Amino acid sequence: MAGIVKPQSGFVITPHKVSICILLQVYAPSGQLSVPFPFASISQHNRLGLFLIALTKSCDDILEPTLDEFLKLLKEFGGLLDNWLSDHVTTRLSSLSSPDDLFTFFSELRGILAGPETSIIDDDQINLDPNSNLGMYLRRCLLAFNILSFEGMCHLMTNIKTYCKEASSPYEMSHLDDASNDPEAPLEYENMDLENIVLQNFTQELESRKRSAGRVPFHNHSSKALFSLVEDITVSPGQKVKHNHRSQTQTHSPSVESSDVVLQRTNWQIQGYLSEQADMIEKLGSSFPMSAFESVLKVLQKVAPELHRVHFLRYLNSLYHDDYPAALENLHRYFDYSAGMEGSDFVPPLSFVNNGRYEIALLSLGMAHFHFGHPEVALKVLTEAVRVCQMHSDDTCLAYTLTAICNLLSEVGISNITGIMGASDSHVSTSLSVQQQLFVLLRRSLKRADSLKLKRLVASNQLAMAKFDLKHVQRPLLSFGPKASVQLRTCPANVCKNLRLSSQLIHQFDNESSIVTVDGALSTSWLKNQEKPTTTLVFPQESGSERNCDTFYSWLQSSSVPGSVLQLVGSSYLVRATSWELFGSAFLARSNALLFATCFADSSSSADLALAYGKLIQHVAVYKGYQEAFVALRIAEAKFLSVSKSGILTVKLQLLHERALHRGHLKLAQQTCDELGVLASSVAGVDIELKTEASLRRARTLLAANQFSQAASVAHSLFCKCYKFNMHVENATVLLFLAEIHKRSGNGVLGIPYALASLSFCESFNLDLLRAAATLTLAELWLLLGPRHAKRALNLIHSAFPIILGQGGLELQSRAHIAEAKCYLSDSSISVSEDPDIVLDSLRQACEGLEALEYHEMAAEAYYLMAIVLDKSGQMEQREKAAACFKQHITALKNPIKPKDPLVNLL
Repeated sequence: MAGIVKPQSGFVITPHKVSICILLQVYAPSGQLSVPFPFASISQHNRLGLFLIALTKSCDDILEPTLDEFLKLLKEFGGLLDNWLSDHVTTRLSSLSSPDDLFTFFSELRGILAGPETSIIDDDQINLDPNSNLGMYLRRCLLAFNILSFEGMCHLMTNIKTYCKEASSPYEMSHLDDASNDPEAPLEYENMDLENIVLQNFTQELESRKRSAGRVPFHNHSSKALFSLVEDITVSPGQKVKHNHRSQTQTHSPSVESSDVVLQRTNWQIQGYLSEQADMIEKLGSSFPMSAFESVLKVLQKVAPELHRVHFLRYLNSLYHDDYPAALENLHRYFDYSAGMEGSDFVPPLSFVNNGRYEIALLSLGMAHFHFGHPEVALKVLTEAVRVCQMHSDDTCLAYTLTAICNLLSEVGISNITGIMGASDSHVSTSLSVQQQLFVLLRRSLKRADSLKLKRLVASNQLAMAKFDLKHVQRPLLSFGPKASVQLRTCPANVCKNLRLSSQLIHQFDNESSIVTVDGALSTSWLKNQEKPTTTLVFPQESGSERNCDTFYSWLQSSSVPGSVLQLVGSSYLVRATSWELFGSAFLARSNALLFATCFADSSSSADLALAYGKLIQHVAVYKGYQEAFVALRIAEAKFLSVSKSGILTVKLQLLHERALHRGHLKLAQQTCDELGVLASSVAGVDIELKTEASLRRARTLLAANQFSQAASVAHSLFCKCYKFNMHVENATVLLFLAEIHKRSGNGVLGIPYALASLSFCESFNLDLLRAAATLTLAELWLLLGPRHAKRALNLIHSAFPIILGQGGLELQSRAHIAEAKCYLSDSSISVSEDPDIVLDSLRQACEGLEALEYHEMAAEAYYLMAIVLDKSGQMEQREKAAACFKQHITALKNPIKPKDPLVNLL
């Protein structure tokens, strides 16, 4: 048996503590001798005192040593008295055969302490100062024994008998070291050597996933660690841990002989390790190695069942690896065992400490259902959490719960929440629409977080308000009367204001009242600090102790920006990138995404980082072509451990679909479109944006195959779905696509209303770049009605040119140039033969962009128009080159499938 797991939390008397008390009785007997029996000198007496101080400092460890381990350590420190001390401890323990013996023993211990009435103490008298380390320890033992019930005393007697029976003969202690080296001896997780158990498998799994950051640091935890808590002992983690888990380190001091220093991990250090791994799980998500860490947690749970946070870590590990049954089981276990009181970041109200943290459990359960794609169940659970928070007057948890409900309503498509929220939530009136209820909840949640001085939650709510203002028109609740607002448009100034306020959190986080030090954080920092080489002595000189103390407190007081704060600030830059994409400034969107990927990569989650990389890759594809985009995609794939579960896969399928459509690979386009649809959840309302993207791309594939009626049917169904879930920004894109279908089918009259409706949506939501694209489509539709509308179409194109040429991609610019050339060719008042450059310049620019995109159909059209203009202007040689390029693109369009296409291998 490697160690004995301690009982419940708190100072409880155990057989190991009784053994220490026996040695305390030897160290400070009630006699009057200055050097008591059996010590031959003062140095031997002081040596036992140092040993006892080291033992008392390790009393709060997770594991306690067995009697064999205790006698081994006593043998090493006892010197010439090791046999006598070992015999005395074992004999004294064996003599405690009844509760009366225990009572007599602890009554004798009271005589060791010096009483408060003792003012003059004889020089030869040996007593323990009640305020000394040994005196405080003895007082704690006496208090723990005094509060024991008779049943508890009987349990202590049983434990002492078991403690003695499991020990070997005290005269065989010299052979234990050799026996421990037996390679065939059963391990049974001896001394909780977690590092040796799982480190090899852990490293292999990381290498197999091509982890660039190396192995995750793991802190060893030894049950024999008794002396590493002595002040100013420094142990280098680079030393090799031997079979008995002790690092042989020698320190030199004028008054203390060299001795072994044991590397150990205390309770707080294990808590710090668990907190560190929780941050890693939330950051890496599904890329975190599940099986290796699960084996570590199982070992911790076996040897230290009182560490309830292990259940929470197992819940997080299962949650981010989409193991629904295991996640719910471990979440329920965590709150069943700990009542949510362990590892909480804010202090609960005193009025319901005894009731546990039921509302915290409900909040965690609701967020778990939200993660697994159960929005209605999650909303019911969160609504119940609101009710419990109100009943317990837990304002802090209520603020977090309202924020969670807001996030759920904004990210999940729920068309109607009547009957789900119910009348139990007094914050929302169910007579309002979902959009209005979400707006009311956001305002109330922001106000509540601000009143409670929860700075991080305030920043999170401001970020949510920016997202809401970005895609929703704030309609007045009273839309009639003389004071009713007639301007139904989004306000980019409000979006920028909320984003700026959210990013200012980095300057205010130190004033947040709810920030507390999580258990083990200080120990984790201490462990990291051990990596620095030091030569500190066990007992440093007084001249250096003040310097070491000042260094320690300066390190303790210096604080860096918390990871959660950096993650929130980074998220604000991601929202800025998205907002500038919608507002039409592609270069500002790229700048913010690049800023996020550069400055916040280490503190943000892998999902957010994948989103930023995806935006940058899409920007490269739109503005530089697919060749450079796929190079950037391969770099991103090498960076992320699990591409199949990250946002990089979505971007990859989007690029493959776009390139397949441009090349004319319709079968490949359909295949990638199906793969994209499979990534979305089958639950209604979940992954609604991904489902919209897949449906729109399916309609585009049908349009490329000239199946106009089927493409229009899919687009119409998609428009109804977007309207149902208040996705008005997506509705503008769908309406523009319906206009594109009518343009491709040659029916310009039916396409103009859709283009005008899309323009109306774009103006309401300030979608400048999409408005320019809609204006271009409207011009092309007018041009379909005949040459007499060429002037109107040309004016529309020129009005959209500033935003198209300044912010548009290669495809949009090429379309604009071709449409302009068509207008010039259709206008009878313009003689192209006299001034061909007015058309040829636009067509050459269009051809350059289309060549980079490999857009065969549109490139063939551009070269066809160029050949016509060159023929009219008499430039025969240039005409032949344009005709050859036209033929090349038509041939590639008609024969898209090649025997060895590297594009197919990317799937």
